[in-house]
Amino acid sequence: MKSSILVIEDDKLMRATLVDALITAGYEVISFGMGREALSAVKNDYFDVIVTDVRLPDIDGISVLREISKNSDTPVIVMTAFGTIKDAVEAMKHGAFDYITKPFLMDEFLILIERAIGLKYMRDENIRLKRELNNCYAFKNFIGESEPIRKLFSLIDQVSRSDATVLLLGESGTGKELIANIIHYQSTRKNKPFIKVNCAAIPENLIESELFGHEKGAFTGAIKKKAGKFELANGGTLFLDEIADLSLPSQVKLLRVVQERQFERVGGTETICVDVRLIAATNKNLEEEVKQSRFREDLYYRINVIPITLPPLRERKEDIPLLIDYFLKKYNNKLLKNVHFSKDAINILYQYHYPGNVRELENIIEHCVTLASTDIVGKDMLPSYIFQKGYQNNQLPLSAIIAETEKEYIIRILQYTGGNKTKASELLGISRKTLWEKITAYKIDL
Repeated sequence: MKSSILVIEDDKLMRATLVDALITAGYEVISFGMGREALSAVKNDYFDVIVTDVRLPDIDGISVLREISKNSDTPVIVMTAFGTIKDAVEAMKHGAFDYITKPFLMDEFLILIERAIGLKYMRDENIRLKRELNNCYAFKNFIGESEPIRKLFSLIDQVSRSDATVLLLGESGTGKELIANIIHYQSTRKNKPFIKVNCAAIPENLIESELFGHEKGAFTGAIKKKAGKFELANGGTLFLDEIADLSLPSQVKLLRVVQERQFERVGGTETICVDVRLIAATNKNLEEEVKQSRFREDLYYRINVIPITLPPLRERKEDIPLLIDYFLKKYNNKLLKNVHFSKDAINILYQYHYPGNVRELENIIEHCVTLASTDIVGKDMLPSYIFQKGYQNNQLPLSAIIAETEKEYIIRILQYTGGNKTKASELLGISRKTLWEKITAYKIDL
């Protein structure tokens, strides 16, 4: 698709020369001799770059620039007469991309156009990527409709609107990093940096440099000045994952920054102040860590402003069918397959206790879809360790558990298809008649 250029120039010969050069260079061009005509066109059409002369018969080019800048980020190039530096300064002050002084070489003009289009492309791409990122970390991407998850969403919705420090607690695989992302991208800081630090992955001798940065020559190997994670996160959010794995000396150094939001780089004397929203996470019991003197009590109270505990998968088992559907779709699309699970396999997945939580369930689905040689995954195709670790202890008869699992799964599929029983029967792998019989037997009312 050709880039479109709007040219505003009252001199007919100059306008024709510019239009001809731009068309020859492969651009689509619309031109006007009056500023107000051009502004009307801007309201109704899209342009990648706008070129305007400063001196126009009706309104001046600075006024045109001002009007365009109110509602658009389209780059504007201003053409000024030789020696009118004041006009050029005024244009830049009001947001012009650049200016060019008449008379100019056409090659110089076309290079300027190309640079402006590059800027517009980068801006548009940045907006698109941010929109995708926001969608990626929306609530809809945390799969679940159970009561624990609804309560979790309600709390996150409140927390996201504040700058309060958050402590995410929960077993490995429950989605703490995803929740940290959601909190940031639903907050007023979403357009600022989101910096992640895995405290368990950084060697003890490097943690201070990683968090606070260092000056050139501060230690062997410090060949240049480096900004730390706190500095990089200024204005945004810093996520400290596995915070309980920090050593006590590192906790002491972190405490001051958490309290005062200021620090010095390693080897430096300048005090750096930052505006950072802090989110910490751990899979350990921090109260127990404090009792065992492995975690500082004062730091614990500083980060435990709003604690959020993520429920393990075994405490929200009604979400398992939704998660299976989600991961099946993900890996079927990725591997270009159309794999489904048999009833027996789903029953086993429903009863399994998932010590690795959602992450473990996803790994199981990926394993099965990857290795499946048919469209149906039976229980014999599930990873063997599921059987070795056993199922969660239930006191109900197996037949009752199977029936309840089947009922819940049918309800989920019907909800997924919007009540379309033909589509639901296809997804379930049963006839429409059999589906009707089960809906009646289970007294399913949708």
